[in-house]
Amino acid sequence: MNFNVNVPKMPGGGAASALIKLGAVVGLGAYGVANSFYNVDGGHRAIVFNRIVGVKDEVYPEGTHLMIPWFERPIIYDVRARPHLVESTSGSRDLQMVKIGLRVLTRPMPDQLPTIYRKLGENYNERVLPSIIHETLKAVVAQYNASQLITQREAVSREIRKILTERAAYFNIALDDVSITGLTFGKEFTAAIEAKQVAAQEAERAKFVVEKAEQDKRSAIIRAQGEAKSAQLIGQAIANNPAFITLRKIEAAREIAQTISNAANKAFLSSDDLLLNLQEMNLESATGKK
Repeated sequence: MNFNVNVPKMPGGGAASALIKLGAVVGLGAYGVANSFYNVDGGHRAIVFNRIVGVKDEVYPEGTHLMIPWFERPIIYDVRARPHLVESTSGSRDLQMVKIGLRVLTRPMPDQLPTIYRKLGENYNERVLPSIIHETLKAVVAQYNASQLITQREAVSREIRKILTERAAYFNIALDDVSITGLTFGKEFTAAIEAKQVAAQEAERAKFVVEKAEQDKRSAIIRAQGEAKSAQLIGQAIANNPAFITLRKIEAAREIAQTISNAANKAFLSSDDLLLNLQEMNLESATGKK
């Protein structure tokens, strides 16, 4: 049995279909335009993953670049140097446990970004740096005694940097700087160092005391020699000229008189005791004896 049903056509159906098609085309076009460009900021580089050919070998510099929406997506890397702080506990050559802190400035090699992404991914630092830094620190610290790690710190830093640079270059990572931020030793070794410093200070103090005693001895000898020479000269002067004693009495009397005159209080003292009896001195007899 055949049923013929006539469906009436809606007025304006062709226009609505055209509008829907136009809207779809405009939407797809807007989506394509919005997702066809990507920006690479300063200090960054980009590589592109294509769903057909995989990671492209080209590295894109800073700026705005074109890509195929959905088929391609950008992978942006920060190529600026970034610090990494690592602490490791290692044993020195004399079996002392040393906790060493290291600060490393690293950055990826821009021309090797496709290789880095294929082998390590985007978080290459977390996958590579901790292992090679810990291994390098243990290898270098084991070559030095605990005391040498302090006295030869610069040489230790250079050795660590040399080995780390070679190891990191294998993974296409560049090292701009390596520096030791801290050295911490065990309690026993720290106590031994403090005791050694105290002993050294005591030895320096004892040395100073000995040198001071020697200087005091020399000063006493020189002072005694000077006094003996002075007494000898005075004795010769008295023997040659008896008036020398009279001259000294006059000088002493003048000093005593000046001191008393400058005092605020009035004093009455015996002139015999203060050598002020100048009138009784027989200056002529002293001169005549010569």
